Amino acid sequence: MTLGREKIHFLNTPTPLTHLSGISEDLGIDLYLKRDDLTDFGTGGNKLRKLEYLVKDAMDQGATMLLTVGGAQTNHGRLTGAVAAKYGLKAAIVAVDPYPGEISANLLLDGIMGCPVYLVQQDGVHTDGELQAAAVAKVTAEWEAKGEKVYFIPVGGSNELGILGYYDCALELASQTKEMGLTDVRIVSTVGSMGTYMGLAAAIKNENLPFHLTGISIMPRKDAAGEALEYYNRAKAFHHLPETMTADEFDVNCDYEYGAYNNPVREVREAIYYMGRREAIILDPCYTGKTFAAIMGLTKEGIIRQGEKVIMIHTGGIPGIYTRHHREEMEKELKDYIHII
Repeated sequence: MTLGREKIHFLNTPTPLTHLSGISEDLGIDLYLKRDDLTDFGTGGNKLRKLEYLVKDAMDQGATMLLTVGGAQTNHGRLTGAVAAKYGLKAAIVAVDPYPGEISANLLLDGIMGCPVYLVQQDGVHTDGELQAAAVAKVTAEWEAKGEKVYFIPVGGSNELGILGYYDCALELASQTKEMGLTDVRIVSTVGSMGTYMGLAAAIKNENLPFHLTGISIMPRKDAAGEALEYYNRAKAFHHLPETMTADEFDVNCDYEYGAYNNPVREVREAIYYMGRREAIILDPCYTGKTFAAIMGLTKEGIIRQGEKVIMIHTGGIPGIYTRHHREEMEKELKDYIHII
């Protein structure tokens, strides 16, 4: 139980904290990966920690179906479908996104696990938020008419309850780093819907953990620190957290978002290839690839100091490499590795 909240403990935690000896030698830092890509169910990923709390809340309310939102290739949606399958619930995803032309990556896995995806087309009149809200209401009504009780989960599982998954992860890291004798550690986390980052930040502040947390935004933001503060204050009120935070305590770097969310970026693909060839670990092009590219860039800039101990949270998302717009770029670049004899 964390902050008085119960969860369904279904993950193989603690996840490994792996030292990347080759890249550490190359970059001159002491780099570790927190392998949350290795969590159970649906090919794994960070959203499962959040879902331990969200599914418990859903089941406590008597829900029989989980409904969530995101892009067509949402990792969170895929993992919501996975946990629903494991616990005998139904699940569905609403995405304001065009059909990508093929059933691949997360869309393929959604189908394998029996989770329907409702793709909502833009109409040039309503905002994406309006279209999403209308679709969620429509899908909820359809399934409730069939006798289901629907529990809604926001994008990324990122709300005041969902952040507890990474509150737990911060405590887990504190135990692991203590056991390994690591001090003066910087944790680097992807920042998308911000739930993973916020759970870590809240735990570090309220549990007085010996970490510096750096977030890497993977999409454009107008005021990352202000957004983080507003999120923290909601969590503070919800959980009655004792500590107050100010905007300048949130370190969210927005220099490596490369102009858009989930866009194909050559530098990110190069970071993925480098990780694969040096450490045999696969990153994804939307989240962890951008985050690792940022770590390399921040080290080159001197913001991450030589010799510094750095833990990157590997949040999963591996199916993303199989989406058409990323896969086609990789196929062009990697075609010389195929030899027909």
